[in-house]
Amino acid sequence: MKKKGKYSADDAAAMGGDAAASDTDCHDVFLSFSGVGVGYFFAESLYWSSVDAGIRVFRNADEFGLGEEIGQEILRAIDGAKICIPIFSKYYAYSAGCLRELAAMVESKAKSGGGKTIFPIFYDVEPRDVRLETPLYRDALSMLEKRYGSKEVSAWEDALKQVASLPGWEMRFMR
Repeated sequence: MKKKGKYSADDAAAMGGDAAASDTDCHDVFLSFSGVGVGYFFAESLYWSSVDAGIRVFRNADEFGLGEEIGQEILRAIDGAKICIPIFSKYYAYSAGCLRELAAMVESKAKSGGGKTIFPIFYDVEPRDVRLETPLYRDALSMLEKRYGSKEVSAWEDALKQVASLPGWEMRFMR
């Protein structure tokens, strides 16, 4: 049985081209989200709408375990993507894997010399939450600091603040 989100070239061709091909160096978009807080259907709809439009999208369909490292495949996908889209949700900051992806996006953008765009989506959170101006993300990072230490969490804080200050799309729901 094939893992969800992993496709061969034949699978991609059957979907209308190489939009979902597994070659991580040739994606247009890297999609980062925590399935817990983003709503499975929103992330899936965004992914499949993009693929249907011929946009090559990489997403990590496997949930990270607590403390799990991101692999070389994901780092290559981030470096190879022209656009990175983190979907910030209420639980994004509780995922060390998502935060590591975000830090890698910021680092990759800096190395690209302007050749990479990060376009944040704020899914039922506000940019001020992500900039650590409210307890929502601050509390999550405080919890993670006990496990990962202040150096790594400080890098995540910097990445969150940088990306939350970029133009993006706010999706607000009733709180």
